[in-house]
Amino acid sequence: MNGEAAGAWFAIEMRERYGDVAQYRWPVSVDPLPDELLSSWIHRLALANGIVPRSFAGVLGIGGGMWSPRLDLRLPLRVAALLGNRTGVPHETISAMVMTGCALTPLLLPLRGAARRNRSAWMQYCSLCLADDASPYFRRQWRLASRISCFGHGRGLRDRCPACRSGIASFDQDKLIPQHFCSRCGFDLRLAPKALVKASARLLERCIDDICKVELTTGSRTVDDLVSRLLPAPALADSTSARSLTNLSTSARVRCFEQLTGRVEWLFAGADAAVARCRQSILAAGGNERLMTRFAEFMENYQSSQRSKRSPPAGGDLPALLEAYSRVNRVKAR
Repeated sequence: MNGEAAGAWFAIEMRERYGDVAQYRWPVSVDPLPDELLSSWIHRLALANGIVPRSFAGVLGIGGGMWSPRLDLRLPLRVAALLGNRTGVPHETISAMVMTGCALTPLLLPLRGAARRNRSAWMQYCSLCLADDASPYFRRQWRLASRISCFGHGRGLRDRCPACRSGIASFDQDKLIPQHFCSRCGFDLRLAPKALVKASARLLERCIDDICKVELTTGSRTVDDLVSRLLPAPALADSTSARSLTNLSTSARVRCFEQLTGRVEWLFAGADAAVARCRQSILAAGGNERLMTRFAEFMENYQSSQRSKRSPPAGGDLPALLEAYSRVNRVKAR
């Protein structure tokens, strides 16, 4: 085509090679989301940069298989530095997504590439959470065997694709497809049927989670004691069971919690007196939120306050409230 007829010639000039421009930073960086698991963030990062998760293991210089779930449990310094340097995400932010260095580590579901139907898979999910997410992602809390439901939606968690019964295997995805699609059959996990869990089982789960948070917040060494009580819980629900809580599928753990409702002595019997009192208080109240509300009301009555009753302010110091609650109980008992 004649340049004059077209009105102008195309301007051509030499530019830097793409590899030279992007060699120190990947083209797209993705911000981690609240409570996001490291492997989930890496899968989203790979997709944003046009690389399938299965191949991204090679970019990081690590082997295949369950490569990203292994990073959740142990993130080599070399890989951590590479991720930080190539994305600009602070190293401490990346390290915070790893599941190591926590007293609850023994409660993590074990890594299994393929598990029989009645055995645990390595990851759980809430289909409603994935549906609500602008960019669907997997949460750290879903890795814990002590979790069976979503506190936000009040529905049970799932650990398999409802279409093909495969576990979550985003790390093996060989197509540029978001991680909320099953890597085996392509089913959209956001469309998974809602899983029902009895309210009594969800209440027990919430209390256990609250007890964990209190003892972790106060730096209590009794978390180890709590974990040692949770792991053999299936035997308490069914004397013929010899499996650990971490070896049960989500549906089996739901049944376990439902059978243990109303039988909570095993969580505090034989524990240190102060610890047992704290755990009993949370269980009796039905969770920290209710306990804090009751305690605030109790203190107002105890001090003969004329103020109208109100719930404690958001973000209150729960460990301090529980300690004060224990002191008041001791005073009343004298």
